[in-house]
Parts: sequence; structure tokens; C-alpha cells
Amino acid sequence: MKHLAKIYALFFISIGIAIGYLYISLTHTEDLLRTNINHLFISQAKEFASNIQHHLHQKIPQNLYTTIKNNPQLKTELERDISLLTTENFKYIYLLYKDKNNNYRYLLDGSEGEEKGELDEKLNVDKKVWNEVYETQMPKVFLQHKLENLWITYLEPVIYQNKTQAIIAIDFATTLPKEIQHATQPVEHIFIYIFIAIFIMLGILLYQTLLNFKSKRDSITDPLTQTYNRNYLRDLLQKIDISKYQIAMLDIDHFKVVNDTYGHKVGDFILSDVAAIIKKMIRSDDILIRFGGEEFLLFIHRESSKEMLATQIAQRIRRTIEQKTFTYDNNTLKITISMGITCSPQHFKTISDAIKHADEFLYIAKREGRNQVVSDTNIQTLSKKQLDTLSIDEIKDAIEENRLLCHYQAIFCTQTQKVLKYEALVRVINKDGSLIYPNQFLPSIVHTTLYNQMTKTVLEIVFAKIKKHKVAISVNLNFSDIINEAVFKLIIEELEKNKDIAPWLSIELLEYEVLEARDSFVNNIKIIQSYGVKISIDDFGAGFANYNVFQILKIDTIKIDGSLIKNIDTSETSYKIVKSIALLTHELGIETVAEFVHSLEVYKVVKELGITKVQGFYFAKPQENLLNGDKTP
Repeated sequence: MKHLAKIYALFFISIGIAIGYLYISLTHTEDLLRTNINHLFISQAKEFASNIQHHLHQKIPQNLYTTIKNNPQLKTELERDISLLTTENFKYIYLLYKDKNNNYRYLLDGSEGEEKGELDEKLNVDKKVWNEVYETQMPKVFLQHKLENLWITYLEPVIYQNKTQAIIAIDFATTLPKEIQHATQPVEHIFIYIFIAIFIMLGILLYQTLLNFKSKRDSITDPLTQTYNRNYLRDLLQKIDISKYQIAMLDIDHFKVVNDTYGHKVGDFILSDVAAIIKKMIRSDDILIRFGGEEFLLFIHRESSKEMLATQIAQRIRRTIEQKTFTYDNNTLKITISMGITCSPQHFKTISDAIKHADEFLYIAKREGRNQVVSDTNIQTLSKKQLDTLSIDEIKDAIEENRLLCHYQAIFCTQTQKVLKYEALVRVINKDGSLIYPNQFLPSIVHTTLYNQMTKTVLEIVFAKIKKHKVAISVNLNFSDIINEAVFKLIIEELEKNKDIAPWLSIELLEYEVLEARDSFVNNIKIIQSYGVKISIDDFGAGFANYNVFQILKIDTIKIDGSLIKNIDTSETSYKIVKSIALLTHELGIETVAEFVHSLEVYKVVKELGITKVQGFYFAKPQENLLNGDKTP
């Protein structure tokens, strides 16, 4: 339809140009005929005026008016001579003089009969034109628009001794120009009608094109967010050069809760406002598409020198939305978004596969706690590092070069949502500045003296943090660490040196192995507890010890495994298991911590079950610095 409209437009424009050319040619011919007629008249009128001038100067050497007035016979003779020049076309030839009152009066008239002007008879003329000839002493030609029977008048001054004494007027009367006009007028009207018809057709075509454009635009535009929709995406996939783009899939976190809590009008407002924010932050070459519901697809135009451009833009968008307060009808909301990015979509067989890939990383971002950006570059890099674990020498160098640090994830009170304590998570800083996580270095050193050295370093870091900030911090140790003579000795040495702050420390025992040498284990735990250190069971519900541990130890806290918590809002089985654990710990007087609280929905269920503490990305991610709101143990 688009191409057909162009063909029609070109056709009508071509006809219009052709008709315009013919119309201009006709007008030019008409003007040329008029010009030739005028030229013929003017040349003949000049000749008549020259003859009259010559005759007057021969008969009257000076004082034109006085001589004629005092000599009626001469006047008659001169008028007869002038009348000989008159013809059917040059019907009026006469001389006028200007009196003292600036009125023009007859001096000589070559006309015959009743139309003849008498001496001193006043004649109404266009004084502006006549005065110009009188004063400039230059001939002048002007068209007689107001007189029906006349066409052109030629005026020429009669000069005696450099003074104008009269003006010769020669009127040219002809119907030829009007006849030409009447002859060409029907053709001109035809041209005009054709022009009008063409303009109407072009107008209709333009209107139809605009309607088609609007219809096409509406068909590819989401009416709520004014972004492109999936119809546009289908067309885009057929013509886009995907090597020039990176793909981001983004989703509004907990959008269902917004709709359920505040209503769909508020939800629509949030969608529209979020889309507006994103459109302001992207460039003209970027493409934003509403993929469905609260999901958006963003094609980010690639700059060859900036492979991480998509991640940078995504983080900027995420931070902006996170910091904005959305207000609608007295409802104030804070929302976040999660994003997954495919940085190299050209490596996939189809663009649809690349989009699915971005969607997978969006799922990872939401699974890991929401309000974050996860790209395949980061994941691929992480996966590679996970496969290539650090060697013992590399870990030794990291410890010796003080490239060991802890990140701290806050644990919050379920009721007040205030920070109660932190969990210390060890990290190694790689030589390139990137972070290396425990599963990449702990397996290599778990049964070596280097592991003991790392444990000592972590305890030193944690005690230093406690001393500085007076906050409760927990560290992770395996069951086997407690019965390992070297590790246990190390722990006791650190506790002896830091007795006054030992009560701020918690040890989270990891349930990843079967408990052996139970007596030795229980004895060592009791010694550690004697310093005021609290004992927690980490990942409860997914390991080996489980309920048996309550018979042999005094446990202060258990942390319910994240695999049970993360789906508690959607899985009935997870809900029942967590509920049973919560009931048990309540009966035993043990505090519980829900790990992996990654959403508002999960938090609400955990709170409903009476779990006292929560930890997860919904509240805070692990970070090097502590949050505000620290509480005493």
C-alpha cells in the first residue's frame, strides 16, 4: 500500500507538472500577444505624436495656448490636421493644458461630432499620471483599466522653451486583447479545473496516506506506554542487523503486587511512567518494545569500542527507577526493575534465541534477589572462573598480598526491618581487580595449612570490624573445622585475644557433611560457647545433621536453607516444610533466620509464619561496607 501511494502521488504530480507547463505556456502566449499589440500601438502613437509636435512648432513658434485662443481659424485648421490621424483604433487624439488650479482642459481635439471637446472645457483625468508627464517632460504609457472602450493611452508633453505647455494624448481603442482573453479563458478554466482536481486527488491521497500511517503506527505502538509492541518486533526481526545491537530484557519487580494492592489504574500508571523514564534515557538509535505485561525488550545500539555499553545503560536505568518515587492518586510507591542482557546476540542462530537468552538472565536477576542487572558476559566470565579454580600458589599469594576481604550481608528483624547483625562472606581480590568467590578457592585448600591461615585471616578481619563498629557478625565454618585441631586451636587463640568482643561473634555451622567424632565436636563447641560466642546452624533443611543436632548442642539460631524459602510463596510443599521448622524452633526457643528472601511476597509469608529474622537480596546484598541501623547483640 505504501508503494502504491507513492506511485499514485508521482502520477498526479507528473500530470500536474504537465498541465502547469501548458497553462504557463498559454499565459505566456497571451501575454506575448498583448505585448506585441501594445508595442505596435506605442510605436505608431509615438510617430503620430512626433508629427503633431512638428506641425505645432511650425504653425505656432511660441505661446501655444494664447495663439490658439486668439486665432480660432488656426485652431480649426490644427484640429482638422489632427483628425486626419484618427482611425477606428486611434479614435481619440487631443491636447490638454493645465490651468492655474491644476485642472486639465481641452486645447485641441481631433474628434468629430458630439464627442468633440471645446476649448477650455475641463476633462477629468488621472492627475497623478498627467502631472508626472507634465513635470518630468517624459512620455508615458498607461493602461485604461476603468474605461471600457479604451485599452492604452499614450501621453507626450508639448515643450516650448523647456517648459511644458500642453500634453498630447492618444487613446488606443481595441477589443483584440479582450478577444484574446475571451478565447483563452475557457482553456484557462479547464487548466484550473484540472489543477483543482489534481489537488483534490493529492489531498485525498495524502489524507489516505496519513490514515494508513496512523493505522500502521497504531498497529505497532503500545497504546498505554507509547513504546513499540510485538507487531513491530515481528517486522523488526526480519530487517534488523543484530550485530549492531545488544539485547536487554527488563521486568518491573513485584508488579503483580502493585496491581493486586493498588489496582490496575496504578499499575498502568507505573507502566507508563517507567516506559517514559526509559525512553528519556536511551538514544535515538536504541529501540524500546513492550514485550508483554510488565516486561520490556530493549535493543541497545552497539558502539564497537564499548562492548559493555548495554550493561552501563541498564545500570543507569535501574538506578534511576530505584531512586524515583512514583505518586498516583495519593499513593506513593517505590519500585525496582531487574534486567537480563545478551551482549553478543549475533552468536545465536536466530534473534529469537538471543531474546530468550536475555530472558533467561532476567530470570537469574530476579532469582538472585531482583533490582539488579545480569548479563551473559558477567555470567560467562563467572562460569569460566568457576571452572578454572585458583591454584594453591595463587591463593597463597592473595593471602600474603592482603588480597583477602569480607563482604557483609545484613540480617534484619522481621517485624521492625532493622539490621540486627551481619554475615561475613570471604572474597579474594584477583590481580585484575575482579572478585573471586569461595567456591573458586576453598576446594583447593580445604585440607591444607593454607586453609587454616585463611580462617585466621578471616577471623582477624571480622574481629577488627566488630571492634571498630560494635556490630554482631557471623562467620561460616564447617563441622569438620571445629574438630580440626589446627583450626580449633586457631579459633581459641583469636577468642583469647578478643574476649571482650567475642560475644559479638556468631559461628554458622554448615550442614554439608555427616557429623563424625561427635563427642569431640560437642566438647569443642561448648568451649567456644564459653567465650560468649553464639552458634547457628546454616542451611538448615538441606544438609545431613538436621534435627539430631538439637539433641547434642545448645543452638541459638538456625538459618532455613534458601532452597526452601525462595519458592515459599508459590510452592505449597516449601510452605509446609518451612512452617513445620518454624513451629519446631518456636517450641525449642530457637530463633530462626529465613535466607534468600528475594521478594515482597516471600517476606510476607515468612513474617506470617513467625520467623524472627530475614536475610536476602530483597533487603540487602553482600557489600564491603556496613549499612546504617546496626543493633547490639
